[in-house]
Amino acid sequence: MILKKASYKAIKYACLKFHYAKSVPVNVFGYSVFNKKKEWCGVILYGRGANNNLAKSFNQPQGSIIELVRMALNGKQESTSKAMSISIKILKKYVPLAKLIVSYSDMKQNHKGIIYQACNFFYVGSIIAESAIDPEDGKVKHTRILHSKYGSIKGFKRVKDKPKHKYLYPLTKDMRVLCNNIKKEYVK
Repeated sequence: MILKKASYKAIKYACLKFHYAKSVPVNVFGYSVFNKKKEWCGVILYGRGANNNLAKSFNQPQGSIIELVRMALNGKQESTSKAMSISIKILKKYVPLAKLIVSYSDMKQNHKGIIYQACNFFYVGSIIAESAIDPEDGKVKHTRILHSKYGSIKGFKRVKDKPKHKYLYPLTKDMRVLCNNIKKEYVK
């Protein structure tokens, strides 16, 4: 299996074709995954994520906490966990100031985070995602998306979402200690 820096064209195609959200996250970087037959299998993407205060919650400077924002793969890869593991090794090399990876599994999609468990992420509980209805098309969207689109979401109808499972992958010894202190049993 080979991973290479993903182009925007590859990112856009994979997110729209292979991921359930059918949206392309902003400010991301990632890796195209190729199987042993050299077939392109999709992308694994990292970025700032939807929470501008993500690093603050860990008493860390902005940029030291990275979110795994998409795994948009077509299923032709030999092993999803191996692809993720390789992407983390590359991430550590090219983003040396990163201390922690955060990712979420969506309970609305009946995801439990099995891939994160297979890759030895720490499970730390669940969070409640905020959504609201976009007045333009009537669709439920994350509040950050709506805020960036309209500048304010005051008066928008809020929607109660199912929580998301939160997983952490430490890249430094001090973050490993933190993760060990706050970990919970994996979701079954």
